[in-house]
Amino acid sequence: MNKAIFLDRDGVLNEVLTSRVKFVNQPGDLYLLEGAAEAVAELSHSGFDIYVVTNQGGVGLGFLKEKDLKKIHDHLIKIVKRHGGHIKEVAYCPHKPKAGCECRKPNAGMLLELAEKHDISLKDSVMVGDHERDIEAGKKAGCKTVFIGDEDTAADRKAPSLQSAVPSILELLTEET
Repeated sequence: MNKAIFLDRDGVLNEVLTSRVKFVNQPGDLYLLEGAAEAVAELSHSGFDIYVVTNQGGVGLGFLKEKDLKKIHDHLIKIVKRHGGHIKEVAYCPHKPKAGCECRKPNAGMLLELAEKHDISLKDSVMVGDHERDIEAGKKAGCKTVFIGDEDTAADRKAPSLQSAVPSILELLTEET
């Protein structure tokens, strides 16, 4: 079985609710956070597959079409690739925030689906997010967790940015379980 790194998108990889962009509704709205592409490259070079798992309720609410979301994710993958990184797949929940689906974080549906599809050992993998719902989804799936931010968290580790979290992520992935 494979080990994997699951990354939330908004707030971990790219800006959201900043002076430059409120929500990412088109590729031109995607501004990567400082050091994020380099962090993904470093994680990619460590030999672990990287997946993005993101709630995208704007689709269900009608603010964004699914085809446009796919263009945004293609753009994200290209930016990361230019920096030497590789995102194996982007999984997203397109449902409205209160839809009650199993894929929307804090539920673990996206992680479970990716694990089945790619033969991933969830107990040996890491979920990285900037909201407690990301950490909760990771824990429900059985993953180790890393919180990006400075708030209190139930995560196994915490760091101010994805770039500064790289050593913790790699340490969690190499720990014996």
